[in-house]
Amino acid sequence: MSLVDVQNLSIRYGARTVLSHVSLSIEPGEIVTIVGPNGSGKTSLLRAIIGAVKPSQGRVMRNAGVRLGYVPQRLHIDPTLPITVARFLRLPGGVSPSAIDDALKAAGVPNLSGAQMSQLSGGQFQRVLLARALIEKPDLLLLDEATQGLDQPGSAAFYRQIEQVRRETGCAVLMISHELHVVMSASDRVVCLNGHVCCEGTPEVVASAPEYRALFGSGTMGALALYRHDHDHAHDHGHVHGEGHKHDHTEAAE
Repeated sequence: MSLVDVQNLSIRYGARTVLSHVSLSIEPGEIVTIVGPNGSGKTSLLRAIIGAVKPSQGRVMRNAGVRLGYVPQRLHIDPTLPITVARFLRLPGGVSPSAIDDALKAAGVPNLSGAQMSQLSGGQFQRVLLARALIEKPDLLLLDEATQGLDQPGSAAFYRQIEQVRRETGCAVLMISHELHVVMSASDRVVCLNGHVCCEGTPEVVASAPEYRALFGSGTMGALALYRHDHDHAHDHGHVHGEGHKHDHTEAAE
């Protein structure tokens, strides 16, 4: 049974319709990426799945007992506030030290518990937000452009961590990404959104779809080829079996 089933979803803010008749299912263990131009309704869709936005039409059905973990696009913490990573992860309470240690390890930053939040780099901060999302051992992890503001190596490392989380925990992942090379590298399925679902399927299918190319051009096929080269063809419908080699060919993702 699907973890989440979005049926005929429409969302309006006042007179403005941001999503129209969107249907989408998320299956256990898969990585699904949503792409689309600014204003295409990507974040609104995630917020509807979480329950933070009420649909104007349609519904979002979640499997009974499904646990969600959410990594926001950004989170502002007053830099003058003295709060350690461990204390931040304990908020609002009831989290054991062992759960914090496990979450930080899963997020790839096992030694940060005593660090001040204000002293973290951008990449470390996002890993801590990932750890917070993982504390409850989610069945579905949602990421809203979680690497915005990171450089390309930082983004690539973050999404490799997401792939590792999926391998180790079996959780499904639904993520929004503006980085098309990441879409090609980490997804079992891609959904192209522009107020409605333009196309969806495996990265190979979507990258060659006319609707996708109309929005993003044809250069993303180069990104897919680059990913296959970088990972020694270890990409099997989005499943990655090792990091492979890393090259600096950023032009292929343009």
